[in-house]
Amino acid sequence: MITALALAVAGCATTPLMPTSAFPSRADEPFGIDGRLSARRGNDAVSVSFVWNHAPPKDEFVVTTPLGAAVAEMSGDASTHRVEVRAADGRTDAASDWSSLTERIVGFPLPVEGLAFWSQGSPRPGAPQTAEVDAAGRLRMLRQDGCEIGYTYAEEASPLPAQLRITCHDVELRIVIDRRRAA
Repeated sequence: MITALALAVAGCATTPLMPTSAFPSRADEPFGIDGRLSARRGNDAVSVSFVWNHAPPKDEFVVTTPLGAAVAEMSGDASTHRVEVRAADGRTDAASDWSSLTERIVGFPLPVEGLAFWSQGSPRPGAPQTAEVDAAGRLRMLRQDGCEIGYTYAEEASPLPAQLRITCHDVELRIVIDRRRAA
């Protein structure tokens, strides 16, 4: 009897699963993030540092090696459906969306449209999702756009995540947010 009661109480203490519409998305506000990203797909892996300025509808990324050498500058404007990259060696490329461009450049599509919201601890609006929240009501796990996003927070009271682990299809991304700033 006591064991059954303990199991029932423990079951009630699990992380709540939020239905699709229960977790509201944040507004798409400007922000700046300095961080690190590692990506793995099968046996291929890459680690970079980045500076990201998000000022809707525009995004700008500067990507460097962990030691600071320039890799690429990427920019996009959702209102014109144009994204472009300029590599450190001077090569350029452009596409109509981030997924197409990043697949050509790094070999797999990066979910940049979702990242603008996911990095702020919020689901992307207009797309179905399921979410698990922690005791403070913050996202702990989000499933959206074919991706699973796990969140880690630096401090108990912090509303914004410090780390994200994103698994999309056969790609795993780990993002560490070193600094947030106004864009």
